[in-house]
Amino acid sequence: MQFLQLPSKIQTSPRLINLILISSSCCIISLFLSLFLVCTSKLVIVSPLSQDVYTPTSIEHIVFGIASSKNSWPKRKDYVRLWWKPYQMRGCVFLESTPPNTSSYNDTTSLPPICISEDTSRFRYTYRGGLRSAIRVARVVSETVALNHSNVRWFVFGDDDTVFFPENLVKTLSKYDNGLWYYIGTHSEIYEQNRLFSFGMAFGGAGFAISYPLAKVLAKVFDSCIERYPHLYGSDARVYSCLAELGVGLTHEPGFHQGNVLSGVYAFNTKALHPDPCRRPTIFFLDSVSSGRDGIKSIYQRNVSENCSADMGSPRKIEEIKVFSTKLDLDIKQLQAPRRHCCDVLPSSVGKVMEIAIRECKEEELIYMHP
Repeated sequence: MQFLQLPSKIQTSPRLINLILISSSCCIISLFLSLFLVCTSKLVIVSPLSQDVYTPTSIEHIVFGIASSKNSWPKRKDYVRLWWKPYQMRGCVFLESTPPNTSSYNDTTSLPPICISEDTSRFRYTYRGGLRSAIRVARVVSETVALNHSNVRWFVFGDDDTVFFPENLVKTLSKYDNGLWYYIGTHSEIYEQNRLFSFGMAFGGAGFAISYPLAKVLAKVFDSCIERYPHLYGSDARVYSCLAELGVGLTHEPGFHQGNVLSGVYAFNTKALHPDPCRRPTIFFLDSVSSGRDGIKSIYQRNVSENCSADMGSPRKIEEIKVFSTKLDLDIKQLQAPRRHCCDVLPSSVGKVMEIAIRECKEEELIYMHP
């Protein structure tokens, strides 16, 4: 009986082989098709992202919104002229109305163009003793977004007396992912200003930055939002409040600085000066800054007003301080995890002159006063 079954096995063997071959071919084809579809879908998604990741942020990716007025712009436009690069930068200076003589107000070869703000009379303003122009200045955010510039990563806002350092601004913003929602700035360096308004708000005088996707969303809801805040004093408080409603807090960036000069520029909260001039602190004032192949040299001069006697260890024996440094060129990783620099007091080449060199700290170097 075993011999009788052999022929049937031999007859069915080609069928089994064909079935296996057909099944294997189908599996291989379906596998290739799946891989092809996965690869192409990945290419569609990853390709635009890779452009954002690997293309460095430059000044061309930033749009500026500068708040001013027809009365202050003629007096303050020279501040903007210091840092504005007309053939590289984009943005606008927003005024409340068209100046009587536009040609004298603006020079497009060295200044940003002038934009006229929209009417804000429909919005309520109830802060007693305040300026309702705060509403117009706040809406500079939405009106700058409405300019519809292409290839934007960041919107940066400031006043007409805000001074930006473009290279530093670009490098600072480069360490953040512009595809996420960021509200970047700093609080005031005057405690009383923070106490009155907020420690978590970016002060407009220092300048602040909003990433493109967040700015687009903010612009859509801004008018309806500021209607709920007629009682607030300033423009930056309105921007801060609307961003808070969107659930976005301030990312504090120490590179921005704001301080209201209400009295003396000295700004230090020190005890009263001694009546005797010879018992007052020794103060050195910045005299000059120069740069060359060897680096940057800053010179500070002592203000000599009285002929006071002093021993050899007194700072009054020093008439000038020279500080030598090199331009910082930190990469993104160093910006994300910054470390302060170290300094050396150099042997003086001239009597009554102190020379200091600022440099990068060594790996295990500690900062302390040597005995």
